[in-house]
Amino acid sequence: MAQRTRTAVAATATADPRDPLLPPSPAPGPGPSTGPAAPPSTSSEPTDTNTTNPDAPLTPSSSPTSSSTSSGISLHPHSPPRPLIEGKSFTARAVLVGLGVGLIICFSNMYFGLQTGWVSIMSMPASLMGFGVFRLLTKRLKFPFSPVENVLVQTVAGSMAIMPLGCGFVGVIPAMQFLLRDDEGEGPGLDLGLGKLVVWGLGLCYFGVVFGVPLRRQVIIREQLKFPSGFSTAVLISVLHGKTRQRASESERHEDPATFASLAAQEESGSAVVVPGPGNDNNALTGGQETGEEEAAEPHSASWKRNLNLLLVCFLLSGIFTLSTYFVPALRSIPIFGSYLATTWLWTLNPSLAYVGQGIIMGPATTLHMLLGAVIGWGVLSPLAKSRGWAPGDVDDWEKGSKGWIVWVSLAIMLADSVVSLGWLAGRSVVRVQGVRKAVKWVVVQGHGIMQRAKEALGRADKTKRPVGRSGYRAISTGDAARGGVPTRPRLGRRLSDISEASNSDDEEEEYTHLNSGFNGGLRQRHSSALNRIHEEDLEEEKEEEYDDAPPDQQVSDKTVAIGLVLSIVFCIGCIHFVFGNLVPLFATVTAVFMALVLSVMGVRALGETDLNPVSGISKLAQLFFAFIIPQSNKNSVLINLVAGAVSEAGALQAGDLMQDLKTGHLLGAAPKAQFYGQVIGATVGAIVSAFIYKLYTVVYTIPGPLFQVPTGYVWIFTARLVTGEGLPPMAKEWAIGSATLFAATTAARIVIVDKLGGGGVNGEKAKRWQALIPGGIAVAVGMYNVPSFTIARTIGGLLGWWWKGVMGWEDTPLIVLASGFILGEGFLSIVNLIMQSAGVPHL
Repeated sequence: MAQRTRTAVAATATADPRDPLLPPSPAPGPGPSTGPAAPPSTSSEPTDTNTTNPDAPLTPSSSPTSSSTSSGISLHPHSPPRPLIEGKSFTARAVLVGLGVGLIICFSNMYFGLQTGWVSIMSMPASLMGFGVFRLLTKRLKFPFSPVENVLVQTVAGSMAIMPLGCGFVGVIPAMQFLLRDDEGEGPGLDLGLGKLVVWGLGLCYFGVVFGVPLRRQVIIREQLKFPSGFSTAVLISVLHGKTRQRASESERHEDPATFASLAAQEESGSAVVVPGPGNDNNALTGGQETGEEEAAEPHSASWKRNLNLLLVCFLLSGIFTLSTYFVPALRSIPIFGSYLATTWLWTLNPSLAYVGQGIIMGPATTLHMLLGAVIGWGVLSPLAKSRGWAPGDVDDWEKGSKGWIVWVSLAIMLADSVVSLGWLAGRSVVRVQGVRKAVKWVVVQGHGIMQRAKEALGRADKTKRPVGRSGYRAISTGDAARGGVPTRPRLGRRLSDISEASNSDDEEEEYTHLNSGFNGGLRQRHSSALNRIHEEDLEEEKEEEYDDAPPDQQVSDKTVAIGLVLSIVFCIGCIHFVFGNLVPLFATVTAVFMALVLSVMGVRALGETDLNPVSGISKLAQLFFAFIIPQSNKNSVLINLVAGAVSEAGALQAGDLMQDLKTGHLLGAAPKAQFYGQVIGATVGAIVSAFIYKLYTVVYTIPGPLFQVPTGYVWIFTARLVTGEGLPPMAKEWAIGSATLFAATTAARIVIVDKLGGGGVNGEKAKRWQALIPGGIAVAVGMYNVPSFTIARTIGGLLGWWWKGVMGWEDTPLIVLASGFILGEGFLSIVNLIMQSAGVPHL
């Protein structure tokens, strides 16, 4: 069994009186407490430096609102003392700041979501803004602002920020309100007032959060999935608060901290910092030039000031451009390819800094794939459909023009990509997590039974014997494989090879004796002894695993999860019935909720491994499933299909967002209970606020209209009509089938490349390069259904990010801050545009 080496330092922590935002510094004293932190261990696990008194008893904090002192002697011989976690995990001030930051991001996400369907959680900017707010209030703070409190800020902000998408206000709700036809339920359009919108949002915002809690132990504690955004946010918070960690030794360069509070230990000032950025697992977060193998990190106070100033400057620049577009709307559509292509085929450029920022975050590979989709859709298929008479209307017409025709092709590509990728993920998840224990039982027992029947047929066996009883097997975990084959310490359970090796450890003579003394008895004895040994090791692992997690009193109890899950499901079903009445049958709502729970597992695992939560694919799978259980003769089949997809998307999005935040908190030692309640608070406020913002936009602006085209709303309604049996425009079926087949193959190729070459080191980089050369189906589809003006701006951002990192070799974090400032500036200043529009301020 692998043992982990950690360094315990005897010291007492005291807050730094010079700066309440800085972490407590060790009190002077003799012995090791006065010396520098020990260097990292060269074992497979990171070294945690604990500032704790080894003679003190184990005293975990009693609640998430109390200052954590969970440190002391380990009661388990192979487990280290828990690290000292400074500060309070749950405070009212952190919740209020998180709600304020979340409000800004929520406005931005509603604005961009209605335009193009793009929504971002922005955890790193949220933590940076939260730190900046408390930095300005330093002299008024009664106690220091700690890393775990910053975790709560970004948790609340992120849960509030995703509500425009999670509640369907940027896609499915506009489809219900504005795109339903007369023959589709209560069409044309549903009359959903503000009260119903609030009830709808609240109904969708809880069950995914509660269901995500029990998934934490599997994907974060046992399998230690990376959750790249959550990991990067944890490192940023660690640096902001002076909790830097030294660069790992050569043997640890491709490993990341994964155990509880592994980023909470304070290192010596001036140590280097390693943070994974987009597409790079070993990029320096803070400044400094390389000197030999070490890279000196600049003081974190200078780093955060520079990044915060950069955020504010980019915010103002983007905001100024946004205000300018109100008075000069032509700035949003610059005919860079000439007036003919602009007016006839919609090839223009929207030089929005926000969309440049989105492209930076997406990366060069994704944006180039989106540009490929725009070229195929708007440069080839749109003129072809127009010239052949397949789409006789105006190009900009969603119903009769080529704009609507190419959506069917993009929709087929999205469905193919979703079915292949999620099908592969679901099959692997069942085998690796849920079904391995049953698979082991089945293989052993059924294999024994087949051999027994063969012996009976040959007349050699004792027919009074029965197959081996189904007991004594444990679940097999394949965390190593899930992490791309990078070896880590053994997790709970064993592989089939472990059982085989243990079973074959007896010598041949003993095996021969057992088999001849009775096949059943010998097999039972061999596997019983082998599995007993494995079972004992698993019990040791379970005890050791407890010390990789937060103290039990800081975790969400099983009772809370059970009661909360039941209440949230019942509440969701009741809210949907209140909003839609008998238009959506009760059995359909119940089925949608439970299907959402199953699909949430797939979304969480995909997010943990790839940093992408495939909520669009999950919703399309739910719509496809409901096409089989709701008859086409049902007048409300399209509406029911939309509701089912919205519920599945909400569950997967909420569970994934919580898991990213829990990963951040796990690395910094935050209380999961505090994060859970922070998520609930943020989701509640976000659902209510999002309903008000959406209603405000629909009153002031024409939706769909020139500024807010809600393309995802059309994708939703077209999917519902497709799977419920509506006929397609001329030749759309043939092109859709061909495109779906092609991109199903490309998606499978991308999966195979990652599966064969995935992991850290050289193979991981090789996999990324090869994957970038194969177009992703979702990215190509998004480039098709969005007009080229947005895609071109995003591509510029992606190329800017490539030049910044690949050519100039600059740091990732300032680039992310720059992009976030661009996005937040336009998103927030759009409120001013909205106010001027409602007041009737004239355009120039």
